Formats: sequence, C-alpha cells, structure tokens
Amino acid sequence: MNEKTANALREIRRGTAEIIDNEKLEILVKNFLEKGEHYTVKAGFDPTAPDLHLGHTVLLQKLAIFQTYGARVQFLIGDFTAQIGDPTGKSETRKILSPEQILQNAQSYKDQVFKILDPQKTTVVFNSDWINNLGASGMLELTTTFNVARMLERDDFDKRHKAGISISISEFLYPLLQGYDSVHLRSDVEIGGTDQKFNLLMGRHLQRSYNVGKEQVVLMMPILEGLDGVQKMSKSLGNYIAVADSPNDMYGKVLSISDTLMWRYYELLSNKSLDEISALKLGVECGEYHPKKVKEELAIEITARFHSSAQAIEAGNEFQRVHAHSEIPSEMDEFEMSAPVWIAKLLVDAKLSPSTSQSRRDIKQGSVKINQQKIDDEQLQLERGEYIVQIGKRKFAKIKVS
Repeated sequence: MNEKTANALREIRRGTAEIIDNEKLEILVKNFLEKGEHYTVKAGFDPTAPDLHLGHTVLLQKLAIFQTYGARVQFLIGDFTAQIGDPTGKSETRKILSPEQILQNAQSYKDQVFKILDPQKTTVVFNSDWINNLGASGMLELTTTFNVARMLERDDFDKRHKAGISISISEFLYPLLQGYDSVHLRSDVEIGGTDQKFNLLMGRHLQRSYNVGKEQVVLMMPILEGLDGVQKMSKSLGNYIAVADSPNDMYGKVLSISDTLMWRYYELLSNKSLDEISALKLGVECGEYHPKKVKEELAIEITARFHSSAQAIEAGNEFQRVHAHSEIPSEMDEFEMSAPVWIAKLLVDAKLSPSTSQSRRDIKQGSVKINQQKIDDEQLQLERGEYIVQIGKRKFAKIKVS
C-alpha cells in the first residue's frame, strides 16, 4: 500500500468504533486514488425530529471525509421507515409520525446537512420511492429472508420479549427495510452509530440474499458524549449543541465542555488532521498552549461551520466580553408581559426554561439572576418595570412588565 492510500485510510478510520470488511474498504479507496473509480457510501436518517445536533454530525463529518477520497454519498432520508420508527434502544413501540411531520422534518434535514456535505457529491434519496413499489408480494418475499429467532437476537428486542413488553410486527420490518435500502441502492459502504450494528449488518445479509453481487462495508462510529461528558448527546437530556443554535450559544456551549472531552470532540468533529490534533495535544501537555486557547479554536471552527467565520469570531468576542468581564450581552431577546408575573412562568415564557418546575430548580440552585442579582424566592412576583433576567452564564432575556 502506498503512502497516499495509507494516509487516506488513516483519516477514514479516524475515530471509528468498528469496521467490517476492512479489506474491501482498502480496495475501494485504492481504486479511486489509482484509477479514479468512485464508490457509494450510504447513511440513513429517519426524519423523526426537525433539528440535528452535533451527535448527528459525527456521521456527516465522516461522510465528508469519504467524499474527499472518492465517495458518492447516498444521503438517505427514511421517510417510509420513519412511519415505523427505529426500535433501536427503545423499550416500547414508538409513536407513528404523520406524513406532514415527516416531510417537514425531512426538508429541515436537507437545509442543515449541506453545511457539511458537498452537494455536488451527494444524492438525497427517500426510501418511500422504492419501498412503496415493493407491494404485498415484494414485502412478503422480504420477510422470508430472515427468521424470528434471529430477530430476537437483537438486544433491545430480546429484553422486551423477556419482559413481556409488546413488540409490533412493524418493528421487525424496520431492520429488513433498512437492509433493503442497501439492496436497492447497491451501496458499497454504509455508515452508522454503534447502536445500529444489527441494522447495518442486515444490509450485507440482504445484498447476499438478493444476489446484488456485492456486500457493503459496514463502518460504525461511536456515540458522541454530550456536554456533561457522560451520557450521549441528546435533546431530551438537555446536553446537546444543536446545528440550529445561535452563534453565541454554539460557541459558549463548546467552551463549556471539559478539557478531556475537548479531544474527543476534536477527533470526531474537527476538520483538522490527526497530525494537527496530535501537535495541539502535545503543545498542551508540554505547556506551550493553554487548554482554553485550544478549546477556543475548536469553538471557532464548529461555529464557523454552521454560521460564518465572521459570526464565529464575533461570538468569541461577545463571550469574552460577557463572561471574562461579567457584563451582559449587547443583544438579547425581548419580551413584554403583564404585571404581576410569577418568576417561574416568566422564565418559561421568555424561553429561558422548558418548564416551571425546572425554573424552580434553577432558582433553588442559585442559577437565576435579575439585573445581575441572584434570587432565591421561587414565588417572586414581578411588578411593572424593565428587567434583565438570566439563567446561568449563557441565557439572557430583557423583560418589560407593564
């Protein structure tokens, strides 16, 4: 293997948790670099929510690296399978989304992914285009390719079965349909998270069953930890950085991660090469660079990716002004409310807190300030006046009570 191919494979394998069929992966990359032969890489996303967070972009970053080395990306939006809902890791049957919700979420995905992917090297496909055409006989044929005993080998299905928790037949169809996507698309590589291993391997199995003439490489990426550095990044856990976050919020959230987690984010999210990251790490270890300075570089890079370089730099300046000098932001959302207003409800109405119960917890923990003064009265009623209300270091709102 020549040095060029070795370096390409090093970047492609960067941060991966597991690769099945490394030998074929090497052949695909080698044939592109030596003969200009392109290959296809598939990644599927069910549009079950309108917004993506940085955990989702781990796969998008990997797809972008593949595009650098000859891949034509098949960005698959599972508009049909979203009607079932991926049962992976679920303890109960998921709620079915309406077609309108799915289409709305799918459009949101398309708007966000091209901040990372090269549109000239990406084909957006919807699996309803071929699954709807399967018909009853085609669906029946698909079900004969796998048996119930094998399906129950899935950890989540096994646990639910043993616990007597309902598993719908449609949930058994989900991995079969995901695998059939690889049959129809004739994918050379499919990537997904480690929690998707069963479904990803189904693609290889069905490509054999349908005599496609190839078996896709399976590349699995680890699940990105959230801001807490412990649990996976998740909107429901509140430890996420959304792709749609404002520049100031995105920058501030990246800076809030631990120095240890920073290197994980560099490996999985940064466009810097492994050699560049190693140099930064060595610089921190020997005292040449301060960890905060290196983290600021990461925050600038990630914020610029989803906004612009100018907005990222301005977010950095604003963060420094607000947090280093304990000042309030130059811009914030403004709200008008009628007196008297209960502080817990005010925080919800100002979109600073998701619920009044969370508002009360934040007040108890000393996280809430009015005009830069901490408050501890959960029952506080604000009368007429103008107030700067904040939770923590990043959430601010200007309130006019009339």
